[in-house]
Amino acid sequence: MLRTLSIRDFAIIDRLVLEFAPGLNVITGETGAGKSILIGALNLILGGRAGSEMVRAGADRAVIDAVFDIGASPGALGCVADLGFDAEDGLLYLTRELLSAGKSSARIGGRPAAVAQLKAVGDWLVDLHGQHEHQSLLASARHVDILDEWSGPEAAALRGETALAFEALRALVRERDALKTDERERAHLVDLYAFQTREIAEAALSPGEEEELAQEARRLSNAQKLACSAAAAAQALSGDGAEGAVQAIAAAARELEEAAALDERLAPLVAAVNGARYELEEASRDLVRYQGSIEDNPKRLEQIETRLEAVRALKRKYGDTIEEVLEFGRQIAARLDALTHREDRGRELDAEISAADACLADRCHALTALRTSQARAFAEAVLAELGDLAMERTRFEAGIEPAQRGPTGADRVEFLIAPNPGEPLRPLARIASGGEMSRVMLAIKGAMARQEPLPTMVFDEIDVGVGGRTAGVIAGKLAALARAAQVLCITHLPQIASRGGSHHFIEKTTASDRTIVSVSTLTADARVQEIARMLGGADVSEVVIQHAREMLGAA
Repeated sequence: MLRTLSIRDFAIIDRLVLEFAPGLNVITGETGAGKSILIGALNLILGGRAGSEMVRAGADRAVIDAVFDIGASPGALGCVADLGFDAEDGLLYLTRELLSAGKSSARIGGRPAAVAQLKAVGDWLVDLHGQHEHQSLLASARHVDILDEWSGPEAAALRGETALAFEALRALVRERDALKTDERERAHLVDLYAFQTREIAEAALSPGEEEELAQEARRLSNAQKLACSAAAAAQALSGDGAEGAVQAIAAAARELEEAAALDERLAPLVAAVNGARYELEEASRDLVRYQGSIEDNPKRLEQIETRLEAVRALKRKYGDTIEEVLEFGRQIAARLDALTHREDRGRELDAEISAADACLADRCHALTALRTSQARAFAEAVLAELGDLAMERTRFEAGIEPAQRGPTGADRVEFLIAPNPGEPLRPLARIASGGEMSRVMLAIKGAMARQEPLPTMVFDEIDVGVGGRTAGVIAGKLAALARAAQVLCITHLPQIASRGGSHHFIEKTTASDRTIVSVSTLTADARVQEIARMLGGADVSEVVIQHAREMLGAA
């Protein structure tokens, strides 16, 4: 469940902290007070789209923080763990920061996270229903998703397999279509690929070759300098007379050896000096050998330069490194092979396409069978919810018809309803009453919640166009849902507001020419006044106040 939502410099909100309770939390206030901004902030923290216009004017950034208690939600805990984050003591901390320049960042459990990861976690935390949510129910394309979601993990697995089978088939078809290119274009490509393959193969490149050649070229170009340096160094180490370093250190060793005979503490120094002497003697011999190995070979240098220029020419055409040139050659050789053996590959593709098509058909058939078996149970669950919403004589079905195969199967699902006895079943989109549509939506959401309730459900003014007895019925259903999950509801209806276990009041004021939005949790007396305002508008009489008390008492 959502424990805390903290908002700073978001839209017209300066600073706001809301603490929510289990059960039904209602949020009320005058029209335009900023209630829907709260939903926008919540949507942002759940990985929704961000825009620089969301940052409060004059601020450099907007920050949204939320704390969720997911200790009782294995699915959410598993998702968080799978993404590599932690929920300490079952508490999950989410942060979304949006800069006025347009960039945004996210954190999960205090650690940087991608927005996609935030959304993946958010899908386990909150089910958000906006005031225009019922419009999505009017689109029959959404119905198959709802039925599959109701059907649970088996449907999700089958849909995943179907999507993979569809993509595999599509990839094979694309490859086969690519083989059917114009014959003249194919001949041109064969000539081009053959030339490129031959040019790279004949070069006989080796990884690391360029660096080795460059080093050898440097040695050959500086042969005289290297020889002179080696000779000078060798002379300095072992020159004639007492001028060489080796002779000097040998003299030092002799003096120390004589002194060590008188004072044994000098013995380690004797060993150290003799060790240095032996190393210098070996270095001197190595320098003499190195000097002898120096080759002044202009012809070899010319060969190397010619080879390096050939390597650079290939790199200009095929890649930045020898490894990339060789990889390009392998790719071109594969394309050449595909073009020259097009007929063979075409026959292979026909067989592969036939097998992939059969695999897709099998997955679609299994998905259709599952949907058909689940559609009746889903309809019964929705009808049970509609009965609670005073639509007990309604008929409802999830109709399934064949459709063109695609990544979601080969079915067209459409919800059919007859709100009144004697009427034929019609598509849900033909329901004219806003009150009926709101109740159908609540029934579907209630049925979904029975299958796998989310920790938090949010309803943003789903009561638009609803009043009278229907408002009371919807209020009862929301209260019932709140017994299984935390419910947050923005509402204009006193019938719903009176059922809340926690009541938050939002208002908008102006101070120092700036708009300020504030939220307060209402006390018992303040709730009476707010319910009375919702009942009677600006004219709140004692009769209206008494009515408000009665509503709260009944709730």
